[in-house]
Amino acid sequence: MTSESDLIKRSQAGDREAFSELVRQYEDRIFRLAQKVCAQSPQEAEGVHQETFVTALEKIQQFENRSALGTWLYRIAANLCFMRLRAKHRSATQPLDSEDLLADPAPDPASAAARAEMQEAVVKALETLPSDYRLVVTLRDIQGLSAEETSKTLSLSIPAVKSRLHRGRFYLREKLLSFKVP
Repeated sequence: MTSESDLIKRSQAGDREAFSELVRQYEDRIFRLAQKVCAQSPQEAEGVHQETFVTALEKIQQFENRSALGTWLYRIAANLCFMRLRAKHRSATQPLDSEDLLADPAPDPASAAARAEMQEAVVKALETLPSDYRLVVTLRDIQGLSAEETSKTLSLSIPAVKSRLHRGRFYLREKLLSFKVP
């Protein structure tokens, strides 16, 4: 298997097959980010997903390996999401897919119903977060990025990432405290 750094070098030299391999490695993560952070419809998430890789292809020569390729791609996707939000002149929240949240392999019907209600409450609470908090919570808690990776991705200081994460989690906790499992 070819290393990522080799694929990047070959992509920068114009090798479309190498770039296609990079896309295959990152497409699912970028799509989930677009779905969770910036899109209210699957069509918009798909648009951000595609535009991220089109932009990456156009700018691959500018990638300097100062960060991981995934961080660079997350930054492109996040910028596209922010531009779409600004273009619509709204700070409305975006739905988050609860597919990975609170997974239980084989619940009984009662706990499955309770889990579904909790997932719905979590998704609704996440949707109400301001976009800057939601993006940090999504990158850290759902996508699993470190504080450093999130900091680079969003061009924020690590203390700013920690602050937004703390505030976002606090807000979610307050929203979810009122949720009662039957």
